[in-house]
Amino acid sequence: MKLIFWGTPQFAVPSLVRLLEEPDIEVLGAVTQPDRRRGRGKQLLPSAVKETALKHGLPVWQPHSVKKDAETLEVLRSQPVDAFIVVAYGQILSPEILAIPRLGCINSHGSLLPAYRGAAPIQWALHDGQKATGLTTMLMDVGMDTGDMLLKSTTNIDPFENAHELAERLSQLSGNLLVETLTQLEKHTIVPIPQDEAQATYARLIKKDDFRLDWANPALLLHNQVRGFFPFCIASFRGQPLKITATVPFDAQGTPLLSGSRSLPALEQLVNKVPGDVVSIAKNKGPIIQTGEGYLLLKTVQLSGKKRQSGWDFANGLHLSIEETLENG
Repeated sequence: MKLIFWGTPQFAVPSLVRLLEEPDIEVLGAVTQPDRRRGRGKQLLPSAVKETALKHGLPVWQPHSVKKDAETLEVLRSQPVDAFIVVAYGQILSPEILAIPRLGCINSHGSLLPAYRGAAPIQWALHDGQKATGLTTMLMDVGMDTGDMLLKSTTNIDPFENAHELAERLSQLSGNLLVETLTQLEKHTIVPIPQDEAQATYARLIKKDDFRLDWANPALLLHNQVRGFFPFCIASFRGQPLKITATVPFDAQGTPLLSGSRSLPALEQLVNKVPGDVVSIAKNKGPIIQTGEGYLLLKTVQLSGKKRQSGWDFANGLHLSIEETLENG
């Protein structure tokens, strides 16, 4: 079976590698986004998929707009291709492109469709406190993740797992699911299932305002925000930005809200504390912050311009006191 792979970020790389390993599959080339300027030096750098494709000797096409690039479209039409495999490519494919492969364009999407269609399914599933998620392969159509579903793979979410960790796990599962999907499509043993529009939800693009922590929110909501938008959630401390990168939520009695965490140490009597106040500093753990409902232990943080550190090192290094307050992001 002859394929062309479409993808851009690291999330897509394990799928490409898995397809390259399959003896009954030949990857003819890769389509990926143009090189971007990234990092402090703003160097022009290739995508993770481009780097992997070149290491394996694959041709790489990088149209700025695949729908408008007549040259790339002509090259794609000239290939003896059975399917296009799309994993986090980053551009909408036109009806012309969707019609080229014999078996169609097959996408591996990071949710259990029709839930969390859109750009950031992993992040929003964590933000919403979902206990399970997975992958769905589908036949692409002109809509945003609206195509007929092929196969699914489900996985439980650990309550302390962050977006990077979950994305890594799902990326490793994607390749096998794609191979199984292609095998069944070729054997005609798979029946595409239309999505139920009534059950559809959307995972919109993440905005900078989504990173801002509001201490008036409940501890559990803040915890899920931090892990869902890892490592970018931000508060303010002594007039400077402070990234919060890992937390543990507790209720008003100091009881953990999630399995896998210990109870808080005994707290002194709290009087007139407001959200954002440091109410205690747990030895060898970190500062405990009053929220709108319960408490939040800051497990790891990152000061502006500094490396990530434990909450305990942060509290000791800056001589944090329980009279201080963290402001909203």
